[in-house]
Amino acid sequence: MTNNYSKKSAEINENEQHSTSTNPPKLQEFYSITSLPSSILSWIDRHMSGFITLWDVDGTLIYVSKAVEQLLGYTASDLIGTKWYKLIPSEDVTYIKQHLDTTQQTKQVFNINVQNVYSKNVWTENMVSAIQDERGNYYYIAATKDITDKKEAEEMMIRSEKMSVAGQLAAGIAHEIRNPLTSLKGFLQLLQAGVNRKEAYHKIMVDEIEKMEAITSELLFISKPMTAHKELESLSEMIEDVVTLLRPQAKLKNIEIKLDQKISQDVSCDRSQIKQVFINIVKNAIEAMDDSGSIKIKTHLREKEILIDVIDEGPGIPEEVIHKLGEPFFTTKQNGTGLGLMITQQILERHEGKLEIVQNGDIGTTFRVILPKP
Repeated sequence: MTNNYSKKSAEINENEQHSTSTNPPKLQEFYSITSLPSSILSWIDRHMSGFITLWDVDGTLIYVSKAVEQLLGYTASDLIGTKWYKLIPSEDVTYIKQHLDTTQQTKQVFNINVQNVYSKNVWTENMVSAIQDERGNYYYIAATKDITDKKEAEEMMIRSEKMSVAGQLAAGIAHEIRNPLTSLKGFLQLLQAGVNRKEAYHKIMVDEIEKMEAITSELLFISKPMTAHKELESLSEMIEDVVTLLRPQAKLKNIEIKLDQKISQDVSCDRSQIKQVFINIVKNAIEAMDDSGSIKIKTHLREKEILIDVIDEGPGIPEEVIHKLGEPFFTTKQNGTGLGLMITQQILERHEGKLEIVQNGDIGTTFRVILPKP
């Protein structure tokens, strides 16, 4: 390997002496990484930020780079000959096996927890690709890197945004809860005075309590942490729950939220996360409207996709800034953080969905959530 390196260096020097071009030759034109000295290759392997693994169609690891020791604490010899899925939670293994294309030689990315030598989980990003040798045999190669710090930063931003949402909802919720509390107080005073029709009063009181319970229970889920747990959930129920939560805030601005749910469809999702998506979008629609009006929420199907449109009657979003929405700390609101739509897009990516923003022809904006049919 040293002789190859010296030969390449000589070729470079010779070309430099005889070249009359104004653009000097690039080093990568003369040698690839395989021609580097073994000491340099060893240094790269030890100090790279992630590690490389290679396994066969049975899942048996046949190569692991030395950098795995820095990230997981294992030596390469500890892992070679074992199955790649032994260090991964079973639900992640199932997800990867379902979504890994075993024939396409293109990059596929999976964010999963991997267990280190101390039995602690490490958040990793894994770029996986199928490769085929000259005999037609398939193998799978993965580049793995630690993204724990990135995940922690995302979780901090999500918690911060959730607290911001909870604070903004407080005024509307306080107003909505105060009305039934006033009714309950009045009926209790009547009952204490010994009036008749107790049964009728009891029913009204129970209805008012259930109304408060619905609002407070929907507010509680905002504090739940992000997870990768997914189940089949009713889309219409989730949207109705979000409308129940946000209707008090809308009433304060004389805004009516109208539902047009023409489909009854289940989606595979984390219920808390998808509700957070709808809260962020509907809340933005409410805040975008300076005057009274309505917000329409429509659901319909398009081939293998579920479309949820949130249509407001605000001033609209200028075309030149639509593409910037979703960037951290970019916002069109005076007191906004710019994190709400960023978190929304991250959640949708985890659910293999996406967000489209369309300027309405006459007035307002349509935020379209697209989710895959289960």
